Amino acid sequence: MNKSKEVLQEIIHSGSLPTLSRVASKLMQITGHDESSLGEVTALISQDVSLSTKLLRVVNSSFYGLPHEVGTIHQAVTILGTKALRSLAFSFSFLNIERPGHGQGFDYERFWERSLATAVASRLIMGRVSDQNAEEVFTASLLLDIGKLLFAGAYGEQYDRLLKEAAGSELRLMELETEHIGVHHAEIGFEAAQHWNFPLSLAHPILHHHAPDNAQAKALAIHTTIRVVHLASLVSGIMYSGKPIDYHRPFQQKARSMFKLSTIVTDEILDKVHIEMDKAAGYFGLKIEGAPRIHELLQMANFELSQLNLSYEQINRELVQAKMRMQKLTDELEEKNRYLEGIANLDGLTEIHNHRYFQEFLSREINRATRSKGVLSLVLGDVDKFKSFNDRYGHQAGDEALRQVAQLCRGMIREYDLVARYGGEEFVVVLPDTEQGDAMNIAEKLRTAIEETPFTIDGRTLSLTMSFGISTFDPKGMKKCELIERADKALYCAKNKGRNRVEEYIGKTSWFGLS
Repeated sequence: MNKSKEVLQEIIHSGSLPTLSRVASKLMQITGHDESSLGEVTALISQDVSLSTKLLRVVNSSFYGLPHEVGTIHQAVTILGTKALRSLAFSFSFLNIERPGHGQGFDYERFWERSLATAVASRLIMGRVSDQNAEEVFTASLLLDIGKLLFAGAYGEQYDRLLKEAAGSELRLMELETEHIGVHHAEIGFEAAQHWNFPLSLAHPILHHHAPDNAQAKALAIHTTIRVVHLASLVSGIMYSGKPIDYHRPFQQKARSMFKLSTIVTDEILDKVHIEMDKAAGYFGLKIEGAPRIHELLQMANFELSQLNLSYEQINRELVQAKMRMQKLTDELEEKNRYLEGIANLDGLTEIHNHRYFQEFLSREINRATRSKGVLSLVLGDVDKFKSFNDRYGHQAGDEALRQVAQLCRGMIREYDLVARYGGEEFVVVLPDTEQGDAMNIAEKLRTAIEETPFTIDGRTLSLTMSFGISTFDPKGMKKCELIERADKALYCAKNKGRNRVEEYIGKTSWFGLS
């Protein structure tokens, strides 16, 4: 038995090793093989009402920024995938473990606060460098220093002395741990992760986050994750070490060398950490009274350095003031950008989503359907004889008709569906997790509602009809353009058969271009 296994056995016998919740432990088992189904994962998580509620709260928060509210665990698993839900479940499991005993020198609340800062920073960084699973890197970062928690619980006052002697230096602490315990906290954290049967994507970052370049061949497949969590640990060092400049410079240098991130990008990441951390604390039930603002810590640190040399005092004061003015302008600009981004996604006439947002939404849903082997349907609708309507009643009446049709359609679809203006008098509806037969029923309800609705325009009661075409996504190699093209062909088939009807794409469709 190697030294790390011996030490882990000591920790287990001391009663200091946390136990995974039953759901998290079972979730590890069923998501550890390719045969696991969405149904199994959904059924398991749904057994724990408290966990299900917490997961849905996070999924529907700005943590994900989904366009529509997710109402069930099944929808959450379908949209995000089993790995994402597994990682979130692990995060809740560890953040809600029973508080272990430890020495007076170990600050338990501070430990989890710093761990959350690392997790939030890793998620922000991963969003800039890769499209890999952000939930897994979040969970891995949350558990990077779990070895310290184990040591504090098992060795109490002895570990207090090591913490005091290290004086905040991670490298010195690891040296002391190795000297007095036999292994350092990263090694025992990795050993514990293996004991819990964690996947390598969670275990290897714990082992290598202090020295990512020393990762072994087995860890190279997740080398990006290891480097991201290393950078994130430097960010939490800026916030909690008491020596922000000592961590800030290495963070900028390594971000540039590892991922070619510019100073502008790294500054944007650092400016967002405290905001996202405050949000995440609420989502995960941690009590944090205001996360440290990195730019203020750096300002203060720079100001203190300026006191060492009076010749630089005035320069630094002016820099601090300039930085504060710049921050105020940045905050105002971000607020305006958020407003502009919101209106940029809407069609000015109909007040539903526009064509650009539809394309982005459809791409995301296709990626999710491909990843989860799910289903997705598309409905393309066109107002019948709209040119004649405009010629008879005028373009202003036509615009009002389109607006009323759009609002009618929006009120009839599910919260997580999307209705958008495709162009002119054409509308499109994206139906996630919907088979072709169900999509036909939905389109028929829309068609019937439009046919039976009296549209009041300029004091006149007018009638409209629409034709619809349906296509369903095949996750085995179908491209987005092909899905849209099939719906378009089905729509023209409906037009050719007399309008005011719903047609589905059936492979070889004969059609004529009728308006």
